Amino acid sequence: MRKPTLQRLFLTGLLTLLPIWLTWVVVKFVFVLLSDISRPLIDPALQNLASRDPSLSWLTQPWVQTALALLATVAVILLSGVMARRVIGQRMLRWFEALIQRIPLANTIYGSARQLLDILQTKPDGTQRVVLVDFPHTEMKSIGFVTRVIREQGTGRELAAVYVPTTPNPTSGYLEIVPVEKITPTDWTVDQAMGFIISGGAVAPDTIPFSPPTPPTPPAAPTA
Repeated sequence: MRKPTLQRLFLTGLLTLLPIWLTWVVVKFVFVLLSDISRPLIDPALQNLASRDPSLSWLTQPWVQTALALLATVAVILLSGVMARRVIGQRMLRWFEALIQRIPLANTIYGSARQLLDILQTKPDGTQRVVLVDFPHTEMKSIGFVTRVIREQGTGRELAAVYVPTTPNPTSGYLEIVPVEKITPTDWTVDQAMGFIISGGAVAPDTIPFSPPTPPTPPAAPTA
């Protein structure tokens, strides 16, 4: 049996640890991001409690502050979800959106993000949401999300606005305007497409269409 070389062992170990490391980086980023949202409120409160009662000095430990800040942020997110399903929460959200609309630049960013999320959560009319587009050339395809269908000025040809996210971070990407007849529709859901993008293609259904559907052949003209 051939003895593995040092290079092979290194590559095997690297490929074994790389997914674990990437998972840790992403999870750590999300945890730190969420905990930093509540940290300005949690840290002073814990410091105040520790100064009043020395037996609570353990509350000032960094890991305790991070954990409590994370829990506080998650609690706020869950509470927001509960409130958004109730009348009073919907009224507060409308009041907040009306306030945002009065702030330059913020209204554009919030409105665009809100519309994109609403589009991805609803079923499209007439056009499949998850599609394939030629990118970066005709022999390669990229996953995209159809955000709307517009018409070409003058000819009236249907054009699809397609958002093409990047891997593994789908929050960045490209916006392309593609003729509807050039896109390849799929039967994938948004969740399946997101899993495919984030995993770098490792998580995917067994089959996927690659070529655009062939347009129907017009009937032959009757002969005299």
